Amino acid sequence: MRRTRILVAAFSLAAGLLAGTPPALAAAASAPPLAAEAYTWKNARIDGGGFVPGIVFNRTEKNLAYARTDIGGAYRWQQATKTWTPLLDSVGWNEWGHTGVVSLASDPVQPDKVYAAVGTYTNSWDPTDGAVLRSADRGATWQKTDLPFKLGGNMPGRGMGERLAVDPNRNSVLYLGAPSGKGLWRSTDSGVTWSQVTSFPNPGNYRQDPSDTSGYASDNQGIVWVTFDESTGTSGSATKTLYVGVADKDNAVYRSTDAGVTWTRLAGQPTGYLAHKGVLDAVNGYLYLAYSDTGGPYDGGKGRLYRYATATGTWTDISPVAEADTYYGFSGLTVDRQHPSTLMATAYSSWWPDTQLFRSTDSGATWTKAWDYTSYPNRANRYTMDVSSSPWLTFGANPSPPEQTPKLGWMTEALEIDPFDSARMMFGTGATVYGTEDLTKWDSGGQFSLKPMVRGLEETAVNDLAAPPSGGAQLFSALGDIGGFRHTDLTSVPSMMYTSPTFTSTTSLDFAESDPNTVVRVGDLDSGPHIAFSTDNGATWFAGQDPPGVSGGGTVAAAADGSRFVWSPAGTGVRHTTGFGTSWAESAGIPAGAIVESDRVDAKTFYGFKSGKFYVSSDGGATFTASPATGLPSGDSVRFKALPGAKGDVWLAGGAADGAYGLWHSTDGGASFTKVPGVEQADTVGFGKAAPGASYQTLYTSAKIGGVRGIFRSTDQGASWTRINDDAHQWGWTGAAITGDPRVYGRVYVSTNGRGVVYGDASGTGDTGGGTDPAPGPTGTCAVSYKITHQWADGFQADVTLTNTGASAWNGWSLTWSFADGQKVTQMWNAGYTQSGATVTARNVSWNGTVAAGSSVAFGLTGSRPGTANTGPASFKLGDRTCTVA
Repeated sequence: MRRTRILVAAFSLAAGLLAGTPPALAAAASAPPLAAEAYTWKNARIDGGGFVPGIVFNRTEKNLAYARTDIGGAYRWQQATKTWTPLLDSVGWNEWGHTGVVSLASDPVQPDKVYAAVGTYTNSWDPTDGAVLRSADRGATWQKTDLPFKLGGNMPGRGMGERLAVDPNRNSVLYLGAPSGKGLWRSTDSGVTWSQVTSFPNPGNYRQDPSDTSGYASDNQGIVWVTFDESTGTSGSATKTLYVGVADKDNAVYRSTDAGVTWTRLAGQPTGYLAHKGVLDAVNGYLYLAYSDTGGPYDGGKGRLYRYATATGTWTDISPVAEADTYYGFSGLTVDRQHPSTLMATAYSSWWPDTQLFRSTDSGATWTKAWDYTSYPNRANRYTMDVSSSPWLTFGANPSPPEQTPKLGWMTEALEIDPFDSARMMFGTGATVYGTEDLTKWDSGGQFSLKPMVRGLEETAVNDLAAPPSGGAQLFSALGDIGGFRHTDLTSVPSMMYTSPTFTSTTSLDFAESDPNTVVRVGDLDSGPHIAFSTDNGATWFAGQDPPGVSGGGTVAAAADGSRFVWSPAGTGVRHTTGFGTSWAESAGIPAGAIVESDRVDAKTFYGFKSGKFYVSSDGGATFTASPATGLPSGDSVRFKALPGAKGDVWLAGGAADGAYGLWHSTDGGASFTKVPGVEQADTVGFGKAAPGASYQTLYTSAKIGGVRGIFRSTDQGASWTRINDDAHQWGWTGAAITGDPRVYGRVYVSTNGRGVVYGDASGTGDTGGGTDPAPGPTGTCAVSYKITHQWADGFQADVTLTNTGASAWNGWSLTWSFADGQKVTQMWNAGYTQSGATVTARNVSWNGTVAAGSSVAFGLTGSRPGTANTGPASFKLGDRTCTVA
């Protein structure tokens, strides 16, 4: 999967969004009250969704492994659960580039130590220099050393490596290969300080496309890997011999035999290729090298594998196929440390019909393949593949042989055999991490089993989010690379991304507020329609027809009743239609490229924004009129939404540090806007269920308030704000989209650029262990109302109201009931809960334990059910007293 979405979607706005000083027009009457609340944060499960260019096993501790992503941070493997734990969620807004990880190194001497070289772009897109992060607790916490140059975790060549390496004999010594002609760098104090190795002779010269004026493809890919020969040192003394790979087709490999004092080009080395990987087998004295004619990660037309005998200097071409038969480069490369004569490699850039894995058990003398042709186009596989845990990996495809679905993958630059277990292997693709625990069946003639080993690693970039007020869908997401998903259960991986058509990236989506069965999405596609509709709450889709000139998705809005749509696609002007896009008419009075949204009450009212001007249409998008409102952000780094249930109630967020920046509110359909006091910067705005006792929906924003960047919630129309994330949960850039849940108070969905869809619940309201232990059982009588508010094929939502019908106030409460039809609570809000078998106990949380005589407390839940029956509880107990059932 080509990771260019960050360029064409979110970060086309970077210059305006990511500066850190208050805007010139941020002054307001007074700062709003600011508080903080603990939230529990999780991912809406997708499992994977992006490129994993590096997997690193620790060489001295079993089951200690890390993965790096190009824009979504780093992860540590948890063997007990076979899941990945994110390690860089603490990266904040102003240093969003540090979510791109160009290299990882796990200390072989002190396994608690791990290092990450971070930075996303080496050109102007990333405003900050790179850094080396160091941790003494396996990535739970980090310290940082800033570098005097940028690093490129999402740049061309990011699958080569590892660029960062720890000396296995003297672990206070580290090396880092830099891009952009910055050379080789060394630390002698465990990563605290760094200096350039001035004796290293070659900073590299390979550029993917020297003519690229953006600096992205024209950057020198530099020094791409460092490998130590551990046999040339002793514990406590620096390793004498180390090898360095350079992005230079004529001079790709260098060696030092005096611990990095002097360097020489390896004599007799192949030319015409880049050495993507250099893996050393110190037991047999071989350096293995995987070569490609380009830097990757998705290009590459020719490649070779070589073996270098470290003692004699002999080079041997050990490629598994003739050069004339390659149409791909080699990159993934690993040695079985238990059996060092066994090695594997990948044809990383083979998209069609599939990638290929190669395996040798005799140091590269002979090879076998993961699959072979029998009689073309039929093929025989040495593996079986089970993607039932991530079923969308089939991409809904039905290819003709020799293609198969699911594929082994593409962009397969990360490949590692567990150094402690010859049967376990993992490899990264552009979409997931695959792995096996019975790899050695390959050698005995059996089939080894592959499956995703990616749970917990969430790597999608989010462009838009929408949470409908009813229907089976809890959340719709618009994602880069894999289109997006309809989540009916946030804790389960959806069966498939959007199809019919399948966009490479979905840029915008919307539903009809009064008819959430009607949904529309738009996106990018190399060939085919750029708009799709659903009439069954996003369960199935059909394509609309593009008007002339469309080149990309842009933004789209659905009328409140689903009767019409307004679309602002890339490549042409704003269009409107009635029905489902069989024909489109030009919208007058609004410029091309405007952002469009709909009023959530009036089906004929639509809104637009472009270059500081707000536009309004009252005739279904046929004509727009510029609003007289002034003082809005002058650029296009803006997102706005209309409030459900109130015509003409619009909130607008955005701006830039050198101009107007903040949050604005209109109650007259955009004719005028008032800047919300105290919100220094805001980039998104969304709405969710009103707080208990409140009549206005809850506001959410990714913003800077009170000098603090974070995710904020307001239950009083912006008069006061509560920060609901914390410094450990920042996720870099969160400026694309945000929405609350209209059914669950306090729940918010946050977009990230590489960490997937994050959602939060107030601690104690969204987890089974939440709540506060009640005081001794309340006295008096009680009544309970239990009402099923929504129901779908295998689940339901219910509201519960508990009333104190006695004469004395309660100071804490605990309500118990039993389900008759196998129902299981999956979420509860405004109460904590436990469930044992059929019995559920709901408990007060910290703020609703006191219930005066004659007063009520309400909470809600969602649940699953195994069959069609969904009988409500027959009785409820408050402590040891039975309540009246209303």
